[in-house]
Amino acid sequence: MYSQFWTNQSHIKSLYSDCVEPVCKKYKLTRMELDILMFLSNNPQFDTATDIVEKRHLTKSHVSLAVNSLVKKELLKKTHAPNNRKTTHLAVLNSAYPIIQDGKAAQKNFGSILFRNISPEDCKQLKRLFEQININLNHYFQEGH
Repeated sequence: MYSQFWTNQSHIKSLYSDCVEPVCKKYKLTRMELDILMFLSNNPQFDTATDIVEKRHLTKSHVSLAVNSLVKKELLKKTHAPNNRKTTHLAVLNSAYPIIQDGKAAQKNFGSILFRNISPEDCKQLKRLFEQININLNHYFQEGH
């Protein structure tokens, strides 16, 4: 069971890459740049590079490079709160919305391939199981294993 789980993890990552790669090519973006735009679009409550690093478990330097590139491409804007000059907030610019629309379509295609022939009830059960796995992982890492 576990070896198949890890094989499936690899296949799921490959499938997702296959689904989003045309978007990256169309807009001449790296995968990291697209991932950041999609993360900010899908999670507006998390709008800092630190949030991206922590929530997506990505390397700080890679996120920093991609954010700077997206700013140069005028797809993201960096802002600061008036009372806090230390924290840089990231805002998705209107010019990024066609990319995000195509990214969401790619994500929807990914989901339709992954969950084809799986009933809504089974999808709900799978969601509950992954939520519990996530809780278990968080407990493990918060306790300092």
